[in-house]
Amino acid sequence: MPRFSIIVPAFGVAGRLSQALDSVLGQSFGDFELIPVCDAPDSPAGSVAAAYAERHSEVVPLTSPPAGGLGVARTTGMAAATGTYLLFLDGDDVLTPGALAAIDARLEATGEVDVLFFDHERVHWWDTETSTAALGPAPDGAFAPGLAPELTGVSVPAWSAAYRRAFVTGHRLTFPASHFTDIGWGGLVTLTAERMAVLRSVCVRHLLRRQGSRLHSPGAHQLDLLDQVELVLDRAGELGLPEDRLRPLFEQLFSAVLRTATHPERLPAHLRRAFFRRAGALYRRHRPAGFRPPEGSVGVQHRLLSAGAYDAFHALRAVSQGTARAARQVPRPQAVRTRARYALSLRRPLDPDLAVYCAYWGRGYACNPAAIHAKARELAPHIRSVFLVEPGAVGGLPKDVDHAVIGSRAYWDVLARATYLINNANFADGVVKRPGSVHLQTQHGTPLKRMGVDQSTYPVVAAASGSFTKLLTRVDRWDYNLSSNRHSTRMWERAFPGSYETLEYGYPRNDVYYTATADDVARVRRELGVPEGRTALLYAPTHRDHSTGFEAPLDLEAFCEAIGDEYVVLLRAHYFYDRGTAQGAGRVIDVTRHRSSEDVCLAADALITDYSSIMFDYANLDRPIVVYADDWDVYREVRGVYFDLLEAPPGRVARTPEELTALFRDGAYADASAAALRAAFRERFCQFDDGRAAERVVRRVLLGEPPESIPPVIPLAERVPAPAHCLVRS
Repeated sequence: MPRFSIIVPAFGVAGRLSQALDSVLGQSFGDFELIPVCDAPDSPAGSVAAAYAERHSEVVPLTSPPAGGLGVARTTGMAAATGTYLLFLDGDDVLTPGALAAIDARLEATGEVDVLFFDHERVHWWDTETSTAALGPAPDGAFAPGLAPELTGVSVPAWSAAYRRAFVTGHRLTFPASHFTDIGWGGLVTLTAERMAVLRSVCVRHLLRRQGSRLHSPGAHQLDLLDQVELVLDRAGELGLPEDRLRPLFEQLFSAVLRTATHPERLPAHLRRAFFRRAGALYRRHRPAGFRPPEGSVGVQHRLLSAGAYDAFHALRAVSQGTARAARQVPRPQAVRTRARYALSLRRPLDPDLAVYCAYWGRGYACNPAAIHAKARELAPHIRSVFLVEPGAVGGLPKDVDHAVIGSRAYWDVLARATYLINNANFADGVVKRPGSVHLQTQHGTPLKRMGVDQSTYPVVAAASGSFTKLLTRVDRWDYNLSSNRHSTRMWERAFPGSYETLEYGYPRNDVYYTATADDVARVRRELGVPEGRTALLYAPTHRDHSTGFEAPLDLEAFCEAIGDEYVVLLRAHYFYDRGTAQGAGRVIDVTRHRSSEDVCLAADALITDYSSIMFDYANLDRPIVVYADDWDVYREVRGVYFDLLEAPPGRVARTPEELTALFRDGAYADASAAALRAAFRERFCQFDDGRAAERVVRRVLLGEPPESIPPVIPLAERVPAPAHCLVRS
């Protein structure tokens, strides 16, 4: 029997779950079992938990339906626990160093207690410590609950205490399948306990999420608060709780009730009066004899709640906040007439059959938005699709693609009325997220480098990124965020914290790697000017944040001379640049301005890159990849990365021009060792790409089909290689 069973519900926290588990596994006190409870074994969090279980015998993953919430997950964990004491930890919180040793030492000093409360620290999601939540006055050793009447348990989160398992199971204490369960759980625990103790040390760092607590979000679930209040007060009545204990319990419970009552926006309009009426009835039924409300405005709220005076309560709130609300300022386009036109369009109904697309801030018809656009024209022809582009990109659009130039009146008109907005970057700050509109963020690569708010600790990148506050305002517009692998799911959750739903559908732009034919590849090679019979090497370096302008890190002319006449190089500079620096007497073909990076990848027999996300896409083709990492140490320090690429590369790695040349002269770039590295890389990063990503997106987002009708992702091992692969040279 371990000393502690640590139960970790892990719904929607895959990006931080590793930190939570590491904080437990890294404790100096090792007598514990660690029970992560996930929604499904193959979910993002479930995959993380399973990987830990393979490496650590103390980790015992469980599953629980997400509809049951934290409460059911905790109860599921308790049913499987074998430890003497139970601890709970949210999946994005951490135990402080030495916490388990401190808890164990305190329990040794106090002797057996039913519950040990300890302090915790609330940490802002930006990783800035904000406040320490200290427990109130209590005796030094073990004590009966009546000796600390202010310690009612209803304001102590479940993860801020250790509970004796025999006490919990003996009294059949469980978490209900609802919200605000910490209030009900904490209240019942304290009412039932006979011996308690306090540890005045911070043992948990609790993350205050940017998207906020579900308990503060609007919805009918706010009524669950009253269920928990009634549960605790009914139990207190059954026990005949003395007045000195009932008074603080009553006051703390109704402090929580009043927090919701004074924020009516948390409830749907038709439930606000009913909430207030029921809360008032509970107040009158359970009010302790001789109870006197607090002084000031809070006391007035108590009296109005007791009287059931909803209209007066609502009026009091309006006065306290000021009845005048500032008119919504819309940071619209700069031209006065266009700004007025946009504001007027925002008052018109949304067009249910209008979708707006944009890629790379208007650089052209490309990437995931273009692939979704094409599939939408096939599966949802009733939807009018408009692509947004900069003036200079209009000439490169396919002739049959409806478009609007960024900044024009047509641009703002379609943005104001479109029901569907699809982008691989972000729309302008002035774009208003209208109720009923659906924003899909498709992303444009798998993150190796740090992204979003994770850039904040890297000065060079942070300075170029602008305001993180504005970035997060843009993130708040997202309804869906696309992911092509489980790694991306976790990193997007960290980099772009928000309330969007992640769609693990794969990248639509990569569908072509599974559907193209050998004829398609031959056509693209002719269009790009690849000589017949030559082996085409795609060289695609990424942008350097510490550099200005494009300069190829590799002398391509010298490289071509060194590797022999059988090769040509396709130079693809980062999309920030209009062209590369192609030279080399026809041996180097500059394909930077070619509209489709997917076409360029199809044409290439092998890829040479440094740290560009193109490697994750190209891996779908199962062709050789070489990493030329001449400045990896500098890039890692300046830009920041999510994993060590040189430890898990997609193929051979070269650090100097000489090493790179040798790989192609002796054929090692495509040998069995390179293939083994590529296979492991593909298994990790090509999880959801199978040729039907665009279809999944269109059916779910544009057609609103239920999740069960969406084509499932085909596992990598079961996929049939695309015919285009036959062009690969040995």
